[in-house]
Amino acid sequence: MADRVPLDFDPPVRQIRALLLGVDERDLTTPTPCPGWPVAALLDHLMGLAYAFTQGARKRSDIGAGGPPPEPSAEHLSRHWRSRLPVVLEELAMAWKDPSAWTGTATVGGVTLPATDMGIFAMNELIMHGWDLARATDQDYAADPRTLEMLIEFLSQSPAEGTPGLFGPALPTGPGDDPLRQALGLAGRDPTWHPPRRR
Repeated sequence: MADRVPLDFDPPVRQIRALLLGVDERDLTTPTPCPGWPVAALLDHLMGLAYAFTQGARKRSDIGAGGPPPEPSAEHLSRHWRSRLPVVLEELAMAWKDPSAWTGTATVGGVTLPATDMGIFAMNELIMHGWDLARATDQDYAADPRTLEMLIEFLSQSPAEGTPGLFGPALPTGPGDDPLRQALGLAGRDPTWHPPRRR
């Protein structure tokens, strides 16, 4: 996979920014495909991961590298998330445009990996949580098939039983399924998930 980096973070960032425009205050308490996370907690997680992976790309291993991030929480979501989250997402995309981001190692949340692997992991986070947000708020979602092919290869290396805190147990998909559905299944997500109907 290292021969296919650097990856372009602009498309998934634009997708999430567009999705944010479709999120209203009522949506913040809506469940998401991430068990126990309402939309507000998912947005809090997106804020945290965007910042953490930006620092990893910049080799700022002294910031937020000492341990795993706090559990996402609706209560911790910034009141200014509508203006702040698009900015931190753009900073993430810009940080990974620097060729040096993809060299050596990168440290995020106390974990050090080859920078190429960390960049692919960051891309996976954006696409999976972009889909989570779209599905929870009843919006459309699409991803570049070429990027999805790389993520399928990346996710196929994970244990089928899942990785606690990262991926749930892989769900079966068929060879005829589209790349997004395959990637979702490998990440332990149910591609048919929908939020409960509002009353």
